Parts: sequence; C-alpha cells; structure tokens
Amino acid sequence: MPVLTKDFLTAENTASTSQPSCSAETSALVAEALRRGAHSPQDTGPGQGPGQRLRLRVYGESMLPALWPGEVVEIASCSMPDLRPGDIVLAVRDGRLFLHRLIAPCTPEGFRLRGDSMPACDPLYPPQALLGRLVRGTEEAQGFSSRTLSRTLGMVFCQSGMARRLAFKLHGWRMGSTSGLRRLESI
Repeated sequence: MPVLTKDFLTAENTASTSQPSCSAETSALVAEALRRGAHSPQDTGPGQGPGQRLRLRVYGESMLPALWPGEVVEIASCSMPDLRPGDIVLAVRDGRLFLHRLIAPCTPEGFRLRGDSMPACDPLYPPQALLGRLVRGTEEAQGFSSRTLSRTLGMVFCQSGMARRLAFKLHGWRMGSTSGLRRLESI
C-alpha cells in the first residue's frame, strides 16, 4: 500500500495562487478514492466489506498529542453507522481535508468534529463530508482513558504556547533518539 506524501492535512499557503487549487484537486482525489471504497448495502454489517484504505501524512497541530505532524496514518472508508464518538474521522470541507475527533453521535443532519488541541468544535459537517476514519496510527492502541488524556493534554496545548513548544521539543528529541537507534540497529 503506497504512502501518499502530499500535504493533505495542513492549512493552505495562500502566498501561491496555484497551490490552493492543487491542494483542492488532491483533496478531491483522496475523497473520491475513499468514497469508492465506502461500504455497500449488501455488506453484512458495520466494518464489513472491502473498504478502501489510504495512508496519509499528517500535517498541522490540531490533533496534538494524539497525532503529530509528519506521522503517517491509515484511513479506511466507512459509513456513518460505523462511527462512534471518540473515533478520529477524516472529512472534507471547502476543498480541505480535516482529521479530527468525532464528539457526538452522527445524526441525519451531519456530525461534529473537534481537534484535540482546538478551542472549539468545527462547524457541522453534512453527511456527505465523511470520508473515513483512522484505523492505524498512534490512536490504534488507545482506549477510552488514553483518548481522555489526549483530549486533556490537547486543551493544555491549545491554551499554552509554552506547553506546546515544550511538547514539540520533547517529541523531536524522542523521535531523534529513536531514529538514531534505528540507524545503529541497521549497522
């Protein structure tokens, strides 16, 4: 399964007039690929069936500390009945992709998402904005208590730039020491 390394999940750089349309086109391709893999009515139940999966590189800080910039995550197509509050969901709005946490059960009117380190909820997403959910990444081994801790730390990062900077320093140090160990192991 190829890793898509385009900058899918970050805010646009509006200094370039060609970049937003390119990113909107890329987002549309990701959306189309995941929608084609959405579960069909003949599937036997939630999470059943072939389902398309894509790997995306995370950019941006809205899901700290659950997801870090540069992390590669796997997203699987899904339908609204497959989701439950606490899941990390990929949605599209205004030509941009958002990977945020589902905060309430889905309704026929849509669903609400919120980044763990964001001060407020995203606007209501219509049902057709749903693309998939995180199935592999940092979040895969986390249970309810870890999600709660992640959300709590996210709020600290939202309110304190110093806490966010410290977290990035520690994360960079941890990732640097891990990659150094990998280099030693390969010798």
